[in-house]
Amino acid sequence: MAVTDFFAGELATELIKELIAVCKKSSHCKASAEQLIDTINELLPTIEEIKYSGVELPQRRQSQLDRLSETLRGGLELARKVLASGRWNVYKNLMYARKMEKLEKNVSRFLQGPMQAHVLADVHHSRVEAAERFDRLEGSARRIEQRLGSMKIGVSDGWLEEAVKRVEEEERDEGNLVNLGVGMVLGKKKVKEMLIGRYDLGVVGICGIGGSGKTTLAREICRDAQVRSYFNNRIVFLTVSQSPNVEQLKIKLWEHITGNNISGSNDLNLQWKLQFDLRIGVRTLVVLDDVWSLSVLEQLIFRIPGCKTLVVSRFMFPTVLNNTYEHELLREDEAMTLFCCSAFREKSIPIAANDKLVKQVVNECKGLPLAIKVIGASLRDQPQMFWTSAKNRLSRGEPICDSHENNLLSRMAISINYLPLKVRECFLDLGAFPEDKKIPLDVLINMWVEMHDLDKEEAFAIVIELSNKNLLTLVKDARAGDVYSSYYEISVSQHDVLRDLALYLSKRGNLNGQRRLLMPRREAGLPKEWERNMDQPFNAQIVSIHTGEMKKEDWFHMDFPKAEVLILNFASNDYFLPPFIASMPKLRALIIINYSTSNTVLHNLSVFHHLGNLRSLWFEKITVPQLPKTTVPLRNLRKISLVLCKVNNILHGSAVDLPMIFPRLSELMMDHCVDLIELPSSICQVHSLEILSITNCHGLLELPAYLGSLNSLQILRLYACPAIKKLPPGICELEWLKYLDISQCVNLSSLPEEIGRLISLEKIDMRECSQIRNLPGSIASLRSLHRVICDEEAALLWKEVEMVIPDLRVQVAEECFNLDWLSD
Repeated sequence: MAVTDFFAGELATELIKELIAVCKKSSHCKASAEQLIDTINELLPTIEEIKYSGVELPQRRQSQLDRLSETLRGGLELARKVLASGRWNVYKNLMYARKMEKLEKNVSRFLQGPMQAHVLADVHHSRVEAAERFDRLEGSARRIEQRLGSMKIGVSDGWLEEAVKRVEEEERDEGNLVNLGVGMVLGKKKVKEMLIGRYDLGVVGICGIGGSGKTTLAREICRDAQVRSYFNNRIVFLTVSQSPNVEQLKIKLWEHITGNNISGSNDLNLQWKLQFDLRIGVRTLVVLDDVWSLSVLEQLIFRIPGCKTLVVSRFMFPTVLNNTYEHELLREDEAMTLFCCSAFREKSIPIAANDKLVKQVVNECKGLPLAIKVIGASLRDQPQMFWTSAKNRLSRGEPICDSHENNLLSRMAISINYLPLKVRECFLDLGAFPEDKKIPLDVLINMWVEMHDLDKEEAFAIVIELSNKNLLTLVKDARAGDVYSSYYEISVSQHDVLRDLALYLSKRGNLNGQRRLLMPRREAGLPKEWERNMDQPFNAQIVSIHTGEMKKEDWFHMDFPKAEVLILNFASNDYFLPPFIASMPKLRALIIINYSTSNTVLHNLSVFHHLGNLRSLWFEKITVPQLPKTTVPLRNLRKISLVLCKVNNILHGSAVDLPMIFPRLSELMMDHCVDLIELPSSICQVHSLEILSITNCHGLLELPAYLGSLNSLQILRLYACPAIKKLPPGICELEWLKYLDISQCVNLSSLPEEIGRLISLEKIDMRECSQIRNLPGSIASLRSLHRVICDEEAALLWKEVEMVIPDLRVQVAEECFNLDWLSD
């Protein structure tokens, strides 16, 4: 349980008591206080629910609830000031009344913003996973050709925001099951009958083939008002997947059901054995989505009075499930409606379309919602000859086995074959990432830039095209929005059937000759098939490995003369880097992601001596090792990304010589590196650095004094670094700086006096910088400045500056409380 949650709940309770007293004393504040009491009473249950849920908030977004606690604490202090004020002090009471109204407004914004209070409760019981996009029912956004023709990619503001805004618009229609027909509505009715009032059915299921809408139905069940009322909003939604971490899932379930924190696996095993003796009696619904294994399912089933489990799977588990609803495919009329929504953005066949041809294509989709939407999106706005060719190829599709699910891969491959070559290759690359995991867009973009000779804007355009064709889902971060936004703030997800399709198409041909050498799911070690073929070189350009802990003896020799991208996915506290990295002379991108709950320690660092061509490095949840004095310079390394890493060993003090080790580094990104206190002074000598992004590093106290020596720096991002109190004067020497982000640097007291020397500065983001109460006089010299994003109070400071700088646009940022991260 997060400490912040406890204090937020306690502050809300104390604030209500003080406000009641205020209502009795001050007539000026009475109306605002009464309204605020109602607001806090509405907010308090959700805070209490988090407080007693037993779930520890992820480190990644703890700061959002910190700000809520600060708001409540400020309200408490204000209420006490009102109590201390004399009744006849009219001026002071009026001032307090206005402050009370502002406080009420701030708290109300939290509740009334997008998916606020009910999401705060919901998101602790449900997890929005990779199937999300393909379970939505309305069509996609405009075709990519129209988008690219109407805007200059990478130049105009808003192009990224529009790309992801389409996802939000579709989500508003997600819950409308009527669009999928009476079959889905009937399925919802039958599943509800199994869940509500049937005490004899402790474990029930929804089964059906991949892409048939099982997860859509399950999530709609979780959103249903009657179901939520019956289970008192105690609903937890977990995605299990093909290669689950069972211990982590058991911990999540146990903490949610009991409200008790688990200190370790032994503690968990002891408590799990005691479950039959518990008499909790509180109704709780547990939804286990994407279950593949009976042995895994048996470990996640518990028999506690009042608790019911809904299992969503492609398979039936008759030995475990008391009852199962078999999800049916769409009827002919339902399939036609869904196809028309995807292909024409209408609910019926348009007059101008070839009625017979449309019906033939829909018939080939065999009533499967996912196939209907993907094929429909691929045919959107295409000429009739294209449709005819697609129909003919669908009708000739050869089944690879007798099951309809495998037939689906053959049919859906038609849509992939019609993609442009580079787009098709990028789609197949998605199979390199683990199932049911969000893929950081930054990782994807970097990989495509290195492999397919694309620039960043073209790579992102491919993301948009795949999204428009329902082949992946863009997952929007609240702050992403324009050309200066970092791609790591956005992620993508993919339906498991589409991932299966990418794997299926990538595995064609001889193993050693395949362009992508991928592990479909996590295994204890490397596949036996790889070991049998180790005597011959592997020609793969992408190598993706997904294991647990790997030691030196777990690896065997493999030769990769053409490998350009290596992705290491694992979950362990120690990891021995593969020795065969030394046989990857063309390696350009190395991605190391640890999915464990704690940071991992890497071993065998000597392999970095062989990475002379490495251009991009991504570390996630890694304890970054201290660089030895004999470190060979990585002369071609352009970009380093450190996410949730421990970095103090490498960056503390001035001992590390960054320009010597990374002589051509152009971008350094550090996010949620909690032990980062200071940057080494040698970073000021990395003259090739163009982008420096330090975000959510709450321990960072100050920037190096000579930061102005970075004469190539164009983007400086210091988002959510609350310990920074001032910027060094040297920052004003960055004559090429175009973007400065100091948003949520809540203790930053001022801008540098000579900031007007930043002659290239185009944009400043200073939202939630409440301590900045004055602007330096030199600010009027920022002739290139055309956009400032700030809060309402700060916008008043910029009024006079707007008169001096004609092209300046001051944008008041909306307060956003996006809590999707709680489901990670």
